[in-house]
Amino acid sequence: VQLVESGGGLVQAGGSLRLSCAASGFIFGDYVIGWFRRVSGKEPEGISCINNSEGNTHYLPSARGRFTISADIAKNTLYFQLNTLRPDDAATYYCAAESASKLASNGYWRAACVLVSFLDHWGKGTLVTVSS
Repeated sequence: VQLVESGGGLVQAGGSLRLSCAASGFIFGDYVIGWFRRVSGKEPEGISCINNSEGNTHYLPSARGRFTISADIAKNTLYFQLNTLRPDDAATYYCAAESASKLASNGYWRAACVLVSFLDHWGKGTLVTVSS
């Protein structure tokens, strides 16, 4: 399993970025993929995920309304559109994956998909910097 993030960079407050996560080595359509972000010295924060086996999405309050998660099953790629960025959105953004069936066996997948301990496969991250 390999996940490779891209699309990070420097943007002014109020600007937008589109992150991508290219996946390989597993059946993309059978997995839940989540976006996490980590500020140096803090624990990763799960902010959104998509269940590719259902096509359903989940957002935490920090992402709802400004960020949009989507997936192109044919391209094995996950996207994260970040709009109206704020300085406190600056972080390294990671995508992480786990099989939808495994998350379902742990209970409600939306609760599990934003918790670091429930996802086994991680990319190396892409840095987002927001200037004020």
